[in-house]
Amino acid sequence: MITLALDASTYIGTVAVIRDGEIAAQGEAAMRGRDVERLMPAIVRALSDARVPIRDVSRVVCGDGPGSFTSLRIAASIAKGIAMGNGVPVLHVSSLALIPAGVDDLEPGGYVAVLDALRGEGYFQRLRRTASGDLIAESQFYLGPVATVVQVARDLGVRIIGPVDVLDLLPDAARQGPMAAIVASPRARGVTRAEGLLEPAELAGWEPRYGRLAEAQVKWEAAHGRSLTGELK
Repeated sequence: MITLALDASTYIGTVAVIRDGEIAAQGEAAMRGRDVERLMPAIVRALSDARVPIRDVSRVVCGDGPGSFTSLRIAASIAKGIAMGNGVPVLHVSSLALIPAGVDDLEPGGYVAVLDALRGEGYFQRLRRTASGDLIAESQFYLGPVATVVQVARDLGVRIIGPVDVLDLLPDAARQGPMAAIVASPRARGVTRAEGLLEPAELAGWEPRYGRLAEAQVKWEAAHGRSLTGELK
């Protein structure tokens, strides 16, 4: 089983080639900049380092946000293209869940995974690491003021994990530890699972969960006084 895992929810895209639950190669790419696309070359390098032809990829796992609109679209487009070319499935996983999932010695308990959404806001999702190492989603992600969520986390007695925490973690498809087991074999015996987090994607209709409208769409709607969504139907 060869799994290609990628995430581009932030300005750093990550990629991993996972063979039977073990990371064979990994890489990353800066996602900012309009002059060149860097994620696909990083994928090609990782496949080359793992000595895996792209035609041998058995499935693709893609972080589906929330996060950077353009970066998520690039990653999703690449994931769909490889999957369609190989005739293999795409599985999507919460990018917020990739934060605690990549920590192999994370203590059992409740966590709120956080990503910066700019404008004083953040994307948040409640997750729980069980004593057996399973990672379970306890809520969908939501968008809110960072200060409010910090207080809520304190009231609930759960830890915040992400760039605002001392662990300083970002979503990473290539992090060693339980993440490799999750994306490679989520129901295999004796490995960490991601219950309710890793789901099959319908290639024709699946899009990442961006978290908010793209800035260009917001400006267009403000200038024209109507929804762009209606214009596209």
